Amino acid sequence: MKIFQREQRSLFGEILDWMLTPLLLLWPVSLALTWLVAQSIAGKPFDRALEYNVQALAQLVTVQAQRPSFNLPQPAREILRADEADQVYFQVLGSQGELLSGERDLPPPPDDERPAPGETRLRDAEMRGVDVRVAATWVQVPGAAPVLVQVAETREKRSVLATEIIKGVMLPQLVILPLAVLLVWLALVRGIKPLSELEERIRARKPDDLSPLDDRVVPLEVAPLVSSVNDLLTRLKSSIATQKRFLADAAHQLKTPLAGLRMQADLAQREQVDAEQLKQSLKLIGRSSMRATHTVNQLLALARAENSSKAMVRQPCDLAALAIEAVRDTVPRAMEKKIDLGYDGVQPRTPGVTLQGNPTLLKELIRNLLDNAVNYTPSSPDHPGVVTARVLADPAGHALLLEVEDTGPGIPEGERELVFQPFYRALGTNVDGSGLGLPIVLEIARQHHATIAIQDARPGQVPPGTRVSVRFDATATQPEAVTATQAA
Repeated sequence: MKIFQREQRSLFGEILDWMLTPLLLLWPVSLALTWLVAQSIAGKPFDRALEYNVQALAQLVTVQAQRPSFNLPQPAREILRADEADQVYFQVLGSQGELLSGERDLPPPPDDERPAPGETRLRDAEMRGVDVRVAATWVQVPGAAPVLVQVAETREKRSVLATEIIKGVMLPQLVILPLAVLLVWLALVRGIKPLSELEERIRARKPDDLSPLDDRVVPLEVAPLVSSVNDLLTRLKSSIATQKRFLADAAHQLKTPLAGLRMQADLAQREQVDAEQLKQSLKLIGRSSMRATHTVNQLLALARAENSSKAMVRQPCDLAALAIEAVRDTVPRAMEKKIDLGYDGVQPRTPGVTLQGNPTLLKELIRNLLDNAVNYTPSSPDHPGVVTARVLADPAGHALLLEVEDTGPGIPEGERELVFQPFYRALGTNVDGSGLGLPIVLEIARQHHATIAIQDARPGQVPPGTRVSVRFDATATQPEAVTATQAA
């Protein structure tokens, strides 16, 4: 239960609520308990006085002619009734219920509460519509039956004393309670101050300041939060640096074909240009435009792959069917370069070739591997290059392997990690490309919890060729960081 309700949660208000709410709820409980204790304390001295009075009256019971009698002197009677605040009643009854003295309408004690002779019992009763406190005792008279002696008193003095006790206890609390609330508020203000100072330091920072916060000047309870913020700042700084580097590389990659387009356009506009030169300029313009278009498409594909990790829709995908479809789409380019492109693996709908994934991204992964292999595999009519796609499945469904190998020059071991960086291209190649194919493959593989390995397709031969293996672990249930591993 909260006394103070807020639309937006406040740490200060939350702590204040949980400290003040029990305090304010316990105060009425304390008042009720104090009242009960005060009633008990206020009644004890008056109960002792009643017991004394009933014992004094019991001593006045005598026996005359073998019959009990009671004689209360008038001065004693006046003293007994001389109470300005309360009314005092007494009663003396014989064994047969006959009234020996006192008030006839004073109620007798219940039969099940009859005290033993000489024992005094106290009880609450009602006399003439007023609550009274009654002390009763049975007096054993020699030669006669026991005699009941009762003394009753109204409860006015008890209530007055209990009220005074309550006032003496609760009035100081009425002063202490606001003071306690004020001290709690001041303590919270002082306790929250380090958070306010931390907020001021963060607000005072420049937009480009991503340096870690100093966690030595904050309380121990806030240190884990500051550590988490520092970790976020570090990752954000790394992400921004990566984006800046990516944009710079992208601008550089687009600058070259655009500059070529402009230069060829200027050459085509010169005077005295024959038809052959104009045709050559237009051919170069077309080539530069295709290179720029390919680079833009690869950039969009990489951005789409990176942004689809959270919203990626997964469904059962037949990897063999996707590989065969990607091979068919790449056949025209392979024929243009006189490359023998084919598929060598298990057939679609074979047990173990199905995995949970996104078919569009998986097909993009296979197509990029095939494009890389076609681009970097030299071929001629006399010595055609060979590119092969292969899907190998574990019948038990524990692993699924995709391989794309070629007869190209291969990738040196020292560069097998670097080729997965955006815009990096292996040294010694004169092939047009954007350097984004393998980064796209790595990102898609990461989203499908797969690992990638690069090795020589034909170890010991020249050229050694390249084999890129993508291993999908069907038992993986949690996202894992995927790395490009070097095969031995």
